[in-house]
Amino acid sequence: MDSKSISCETAINVSETESTKQKSSAAAAAAAATTVATTKAIPHNQKGGWRRGVAIFDFILRLCALVAALAAATTMATSEESLPLFTQFFQFEAGYDDLPALPYFVVANAIASAYLVLSLPFSIVGIVRPHLVGVKLLLSILDTVMVAFTTAAAAAATAIVYLAHYGNPTTQWRAICQQFGDFCQQVSGAVVASFIAAFILILLVVCSAVALRSH
Repeated sequence: MDSKSISCETAINVSETESTKQKSSAAAAAAAATTVATTKAIPHNQKGGWRRGVAIFDFILRLCALVAALAAATTMATSEESLPLFTQFFQFEAGYDDLPALPYFVVANAIASAYLVLSLPFSIVGIVRPHLVGVKLLLSILDTVMVAFTTAAAAAATAIVYLAHYGNPTTQWRAICQQFGDFCQQVSGAVVASFIAAFILILLVVCSAVALRSH
């Protein structure tokens, strides 16, 4: 075998070795890129699932707040009791519209109920597309407004209910719950339901803040 054939075989072996190394390097780079992409995709998917879970919880809370606010408005609006004095034609009556803060209570909780009904489609959009920020921000602002609205109404009604139960000797305001027990029970239940609605709305604000912070 002469020197020319030896040098030719050496050149072929060297080129094959370099080609194999290049292929191995390319395969390793592709595998590393796939691993990195997979590593990035897993947390992204987990984050999207977590946001969807928060959106579902938001929808459930809205349904609960709707039930509480609607119960508060309807219970207060239907609270009325009559007591006959001597005959059925001469009676004492107690109704929610006899006390100034209670009609405002009914209106406030009715508005909160209407808002919660209108917010349900937006909450569903948040479940379908959990990465949307605008919907969550809008609901967070409106939820905050409803918290202030329902809390003010419940607080005003609480003051009236307290006077109805215990009266005020300084101003000669007599307690009426001894005579109108059913009326006071309905009014007290409506106030409790309104505070429950306000508390759930606070939870909705917190959920919206957590969802926005995750973005």
